[in-house]
Amino acid sequence: MGSTDEKAREEENKKMEAPKVAPFDLNDFTIIKEGEAEILMHAKNEVFFNKTQVNNRDMSIAVLRTFISKYKLEHEALSSKRLKTGPKASDVSTIEVEATMDSITHNENSNGDCHVSKEISQDETSSIVEYQSSNQEGKGQGELKPPRVLEALSASGLRALRYAREVDGIGQVVALDNDNVSVEACKRNIKFNGSVACSKVESHLADARVYMLTHSKEFEVVDLDPYGSPSVFLDSAVQSVVDGGMLMCTATDMAVLCGGNGEVCYSKYGSYPLRGKYCHEMALRILLACIESHANRYKRYIVPVLSVQMDFYVRVFVRVYSSAGAMKNTPLKLSYVYQCIGCDSFHLQPIGRTVSKNTSVRYLPGFGPVVPQECSDCGKKYNMGGPMWSAPIHDQEWVTSILEDVKSMKDRYPAYERISAVLTTISEELPDVPLFLSLHNLCATLKCTSPSAVMFRSAVINAGYRISGTHVNPLGLKTDAPMDVIWDIMRCWVKNHPVKAQPPDQAGSVILAKEPILLILREL
Repeated sequence: MGSTDEKAREEENKKMEAPKVAPFDLNDFTIIKEGEAEILMHAKNEVFFNKTQVNNRDMSIAVLRTFISKYKLEHEALSSKRLKTGPKASDVSTIEVEATMDSITHNENSNGDCHVSKEISQDETSSIVEYQSSNQEGKGQGELKPPRVLEALSASGLRALRYAREVDGIGQVVALDNDNVSVEACKRNIKFNGSVACSKVESHLADARVYMLTHSKEFEVVDLDPYGSPSVFLDSAVQSVVDGGMLMCTATDMAVLCGGNGEVCYSKYGSYPLRGKYCHEMALRILLACIESHANRYKRYIVPVLSVQMDFYVRVFVRVYSSAGAMKNTPLKLSYVYQCIGCDSFHLQPIGRTVSKNTSVRYLPGFGPVVPQECSDCGKKYNMGGPMWSAPIHDQEWVTSILEDVKSMKDRYPAYERISAVLTTISEELPDVPLFLSLHNLCATLKCTSPSAVMFRSAVINAGYRISGTHVNPLGLKTDAPMDVIWDIMRCWVKNHPVKAQPPDQAGSVILAKEPILLILREL
């Protein structure tokens, strides 16, 4: 009798594990293959599928592979320390600082503004202890559970299926959608992709916001890829990620983020955008500032590892940690932007600053204003935008690891050429320089011909400053040179390449009326 009950129970479990899918005729569908996953697309095209998002999905898989690798290394470092010093949480602060929190310390220090006190480091390490401990429930000590992934807006389920089939070491993938047709299609695709997909991926009909709120700190990875703005999902998303976990977030409402509707952007993201040449990078930084704001409400904060602008969207990958102490650093990572309406010069106004004395740190308002009422270069007024994230938006160590991983398995990335090019450019960007200049825009202000990018870079370097390209704009140049140096370089260029006389009240005329101070640049 007992054996009969066990068999019945096993049969019931199998029924629960297998996705319930209504019978269907394959002749009514077109098979779409991407990576190792295949989905069935109905002739009526009832479920949204965006072919151009292959770049997005490939980049996400590359980041997820690197995250799982580093996740394991962090756990091994923590376990190794516990074996030497014992299992007490109070004894593991050293290893967390040296191993688990190494990337965070690097990021905050590289901004040049953040001074993390000993108290903050202890808060961060306690966050990691909780993060690592949460992954050991129900398992033997030292054993790490495979990371769980939540795809909050799954549609056809292609992304979830690719995660399950292509990322080694991944655990359960939960695919959510609040549309019955999409959930049915997702379950059909899970079954179509075989045993691996059936064992790892599960689809649910649910409101993503409610589901994330009721599953607090349960997922190592949360993926938000909505059609439009992610702002309504961020509050619940930052609560659903475990400490040290990854939040992946896409925003496709670029018209709003890039200044087309500044008041709408403020209502959604709490920041006012500016319509400069750098507007797409500002969109990235506005999104990061918004995520940080939501995280702060729950004594959490973010550490960006990769932030990308591609095609028609921005995509950020951030790790989420809990620490009331480290959260105090948020004002140091945010700035307002002053942009001249005449010459497009821009200046950053940090929101906060710190004063260090011995081991203590005081948090104070930022000094200001950083600009006068009128632009010192052309005499025009300023527009003000922000606040935006002004700390680094990438972790260069992560970028290098991701790029190496992509190159080592190029055959497994359908969009290899595109994502490898973007990652290579990001790896060469100056990490601590927010926003960028447009050489063509500078020349348009002065009504002059343009020097070559190589010549302009050489002039900046000879003046003693750094300069690099940016993945956001092939014509953009990131530099730590102040605007008066940039205009001096352009004045020297114009002296050797004269321009036609312009009305005296034009911004370019006012700039060229001044003599260049940096004589070293006469070679232009």
